[in-house]
Amino acid sequence: QVQLVESGGGLVQAGGSLRLSCAASGRYVMGWFRQAPGKEREFVASISWSGDTTYYAGSVKARSTLTRDIAKNTVYLQMNSLKPEDTALYYCAARSAGRAVDADIGKYDFWGQGTQVTVSS
Repeated sequence: QVQLVESGGGLVQAGGSLRLSCAASGRYVMGWFRQAPGKEREFVASISWSGDTTYYAGSVKARSTLTRDIAKNTVYLQMNSLKPEDTALYYCAARSAGRAVDADIGKYDFWGQGTQVTVSS
């Protein structure tokens, strides 16, 4: 079973940037999700194993970039122009390579422990 390790969260002022990382050995479609207090987990972005296909939630697409470094077994989520509503616990998730890049949390098999992003106003 793959182990997912997220990092890169922290406290940032509105308008600032963060780069989240997720390390996972193996061939997987990788997704990012977030969960704010009192709300259900929601989709942020996902990427194919090869990096050929990416998919972003509309709320973050214009200010986020998801990439992967296959050699380092790491996926990066660069988030710019952060807003207070971006505050949440961010999780990375994985599903088998060759499957569709998907926003449905039910399609992912493995989950990390989460990294906290807090955006102050």
